[in-house]
Amino acid sequence: PRWNQFMCFSRSVVIFFTVMFLIVGGKVGAQDRQVDLLLNEHWNWYLERNPVFAGQLGNRTGDGKLPCVSVANQIDSSSHLKKFLEAAKAIDPNDLSRNAALNLQIFIRFLEDDISEYLHEAYLIPITNRWGFHIYFAELYKRLPFDNQQDYESYVNRLEAFSKYTDEHIELLSLGIEKGRVLPAIVLQGYEDTITTHIFEQPTKSPLYTPFTHMPDNIDSVVRQTLAVRGAKAIGDIVIPAYRKFLAFMQDRYMPAATNTIGISAIPGGREFYRHRVKKYTTMDVTPEQVHEIGLKEVERIRNEMELIPRELKFEGDFGEFLQFLRTDPQFYATDAESYKREVAYILKKMDGELPKLFGKLPRTPYGIKEIPAYIAPKTTAAYYQPPSGNGKNAGFYFINTYNLKSRPLYQLEALSLHEAVPGHHLQLALQQELEGLPEFRKYNGFTAFIEGWALYSERLGLETGFYQDPYSNFGRLSYEMWRACRLVVDTGIHYLGWTREQAIGFMAENTALSRHNIVAEVDRYISWPGQALAYKMGELKIRELRALASRQLVNEFNIREFHDVILGSGAVPMDVLEANVLRYLEQR
Repeated sequence: PRWNQFMCFSRSVVIFFTVMFLIVGGKVGAQDRQVDLLLNEHWNWYLERNPVFAGQLGNRTGDGKLPCVSVANQIDSSSHLKKFLEAAKAIDPNDLSRNAALNLQIFIRFLEDDISEYLHEAYLIPITNRWGFHIYFAELYKRLPFDNQQDYESYVNRLEAFSKYTDEHIELLSLGIEKGRVLPAIVLQGYEDTITTHIFEQPTKSPLYTPFTHMPDNIDSVVRQTLAVRGAKAIGDIVIPAYRKFLAFMQDRYMPAATNTIGISAIPGGREFYRHRVKKYTTMDVTPEQVHEIGLKEVERIRNEMELIPRELKFEGDFGEFLQFLRTDPQFYATDAESYKREVAYILKKMDGELPKLFGKLPRTPYGIKEIPAYIAPKTTAAYYQPPSGNGKNAGFYFINTYNLKSRPLYQLEALSLHEAVPGHHLQLALQQELEGLPEFRKYNGFTAFIEGWALYSERLGLETGFYQDPYSNFGRLSYEMWRACRLVVDTGIHYLGWTREQAIGFMAENTALSRHNIVAEVDRYISWPGQALAYKMGELKIRELRALASRQLVNEFNIREFHDVILGSGAVPMDVLEANVLRYLEQR
C-alpha cells in the first residue's frame, strides 16, 4: 500500500511539473515568437531603407533603387525607430528564453544608439574627410551581382537615380550649414579630389561603366547593346552632371562655411553629443575624462616596452632618434607596389596555417587582397577590410594602401595584416555571418568596440604563433598598439579637452613610429569622426581582461581554442554581454 501511495504521489508530481512546464514553456515560446516577429519586421524595414545592401544579400525587393536620405526621411526613420523601441521594451525579458532575451537586449541597444544619433542630428554631417556618398556610389558596381538582364536593368535604374541621391545629400549638408554642423575646414583640404576623380568627358571611361564591358552570354546580344547604351547615357547625362553639381556645392557653399575649430564640442550640444559617442563606441559606461586617463596609462606602459628594443639592438641614440631612423632608413620600405603586396600575401598565408592552433571553428568564406583605389588612397589609412557579401558570391577583401610607399614601413605589415584579415576582421566577421540561429540584424551589424577590439587583440596573437621574431617587427607591433592607445588620448583631447590639431599630431609623433603623412591622415580622421577611434583599445583591453580571468580560474584546464570560440560565438556584442558570456562559460566549465 505504501508503494502504491508513493507511486500515485510521484505520478501527481510528474503531472504537475509537466503541466507547469507546458504552461511556462508555452508562454516562453509565445514571447520568443513575439521577439522574432519584431526583429523580422525591423529587418524588412531596414532592407527597404537600404536597397543596395539588400541587393548585396540577394534580396530583390529594392532593385533599381538607392537609399532615400532626405531630411523628411531622416525624421520618418527616427519615428519608426522609436516605435520599434517602444515595442521592444514592452516585452518582459523574464518571459523569454536566454537566446531571445539576448537578442532583445542587443536590439534595444542598437535602437537606443541610433535614436541618440538622430537626436544629436548626426545625419547633418553625412561625410567625413575620407568618406561620403559619392565614394560609396563610385564603388557600386563592385558591390552588386551582374548575372542576368534583371541585374543590369536594376543597375541602370540606380545610375539614373543618382541625381536625386546627390540632391538629398546636398539638402542634408545645407541644413547642417544652417545649424552650424559642418566639418572643420582643415580636414576638407583636398576634398575636391574625391569628387573630380569621378568626372569624365567620356562616360565609357568611368569605372561605373565597367559592368557593360563584359556582359554574360545569357543576355541576348541586342539587349546587351541596349543596356550598354542606356548605361552610358545614364553616366553621361545624370551621374557625371550630379558629381559636377556636388563639386560646385562643396566649393561654393560648404567649404566656405567650414569651421576653424576642430572639436565636436564647438558645435551646439557638442559636449553631450561626444559623451554619447564615447558610450556608443566603447559600449561602456565611461566618461571622456576616464578614457583619456586610461589612454595615458597605456601610453606609458607601451612606451616602456618600446624603449627596450633600441637597447636590445644596441642603437646609439635616444628614442626620438630611433624613431627618425625607422621613418627614414630605406631598408624598412618597399620600392614598388608588387613587392609590398607579395610581403602581405606571405604573412597571411603563414598565419592561415596557424589558425587551427587558436580556434576550434573557422569560417568557410575566403578572403582576398586588393589595392585601395587611387582616388581615396592619399587621404585614407594604411589598410581597411571589406566584409563578404553574405550570400556566398563575394569574398572578404583586405584593401592595402600602396600610395606613398615611403610612408608605409614593412616592419608594421605583420601587425597590420593580422588586424585586417586573419585572425582579425575577416575571421571574426565572416564567422559571424555563418553563425547558425543568429538573427539577420546581428549577422550583418555589430558593435565597434568588439569588432575593432578583437582585431587589435588579434595583432597580439602573432606573439603566440611565430610572428614578430625580428625586433623591428615587434617594435612595429608595439607601435601599432601605441597608436591605438594614443587614440584614447588624442580623440578625447580634440573633442572634449580643447586640444589643437598640432598638439594631437605632436603627441602621436612623439610616441609612435608612424610617418608624418600617416599621423596627419589619422588625426584628421579623428577630427571628422568623433569617438570611433576609442573603440579599438577599449575593446581590446576588455578581451584581454577576460582572457586573464579565464586563465586564472581554469589554470591548466585553460584552452585557448575553446576560449576564442566563446569570444566569437555570439558575434560582435557589447562588452557587458561579452563579459556575461565568458562568466557563464567559466561557470559551466
